[in-house]
Amino acid sequence: MIDRAHQLPLTRQSSILELSRSSLYYEAVPVSDRDLEMMRLIDELHMKYPFWGSRSLRDELRGRGYSNVGRGHVSALMKRMGIQALYKKPRLSNPHLEHKIYPYLLRGLEITRANHVWATDITYLPMAKGFCYLVAVMDWATRKVLAWRLSNTLDASFCVDALEEAIARYGTPEIFNTDQGSQFTSEDFTGILINNGIKISMDGKGRWRDNVFVERLWKSVKYEEVYLKAYGSIAEARTELGRYFEFYNQRRRHQGLDRKTPDEVYKATLPKRPVAA
Repeated sequence: MIDRAHQLPLTRQSSILELSRSSLYYEAVPVSDRDLEMMRLIDELHMKYPFWGSRSLRDELRGRGYSNVGRGHVSALMKRMGIQALYKKPRLSNPHLEHKIYPYLLRGLEITRANHVWATDITYLPMAKGFCYLVAVMDWATRKVLAWRLSNTLDASFCVDALEEAIARYGTPEIFNTDQGSQFTSEDFTGILINNGIKISMDGKGRWRDNVFVERLWKSVKYEEVYLKAYGSIAEARTELGRYFEFYNQRRRHQGLDRKTPDEVYKATLPKRPVAA
């Protein structure tokens, strides 16, 4: 938006665009190699001990040789990664006033068929040099991954892209469940659900178990794919994850699905469409 070669002064351009003048001179500082190492370790620890907060993670990092790391530094890295300790917490902050929070609709609901309930979430992925974020849309009853996207930022656009692809390929569910993250409470995301007549369900604040099947997916993805490799780029990560999700849907058998694959269960439980007279 800002044109540094334009005859209009930068201060005037920033005023017209309602941007802070200081932001015009800010240059992003790349994440250091040490921080990338700690972020990867924090991610692995978070998968093993999701109830650990910044204090416990700080203590573990110090025990592993990062002697001068402080709790504030760990908290900042966790925020950058988009993770937090998973336990029931008091309501410490209010949602964004412009983002509507919807009630949780899955309590006591029997979910046994495809396209009854879909769910989604975002997770951090370490790479050889850097990191990215992964979002996936999953069918709750069958564990089938319907669509996914990678991004190097935590905006809502890649979540919207995954949702649109899932609907285009598989139709619409009756209910869509998410957490209260800003990506999923945004009008861009909820608007698609509303326009398609999909009921919106949102986890209670701090209630990670409400979306437990997606959490289990992240554990499988990381231990069976991501931690075994060091992606050199997002393009490489996209290729390798594409292969993994094909394996996950078509060949990986789940104990919770009576040793069947997600694809098998999805096709078997998909409601039959009525035949036109």
